[in-house]
Amino acid sequence: MAFPLTLDDFSLWIAVSAIILLSTAELLSPYYGRSGIVIDKRKVRVVAIYLGVLFLITVVFRVFAIILLR
Repeated sequence: MAFPLTLDDFSLWIAVSAIILLSTAELLSPYYGRSGIVIDKRKVRVVAIYLGVLFLITVVFRVFAIILLR
């Protein structure tokens, strides 16, 4: 049985997650509403950057696959 996600799907999912996390870190205040939950913008931004780097790594894999398959 084949795994249903390809590298392209995984790369797209990582890119969308990184964009959402980075925009969340920039737009939300550290004190979200009245809920008492404190959002650490620095940690959210670091995770978004890590996901962005992971996305770039998947892009490099795809480029190498294109180069090697031709």
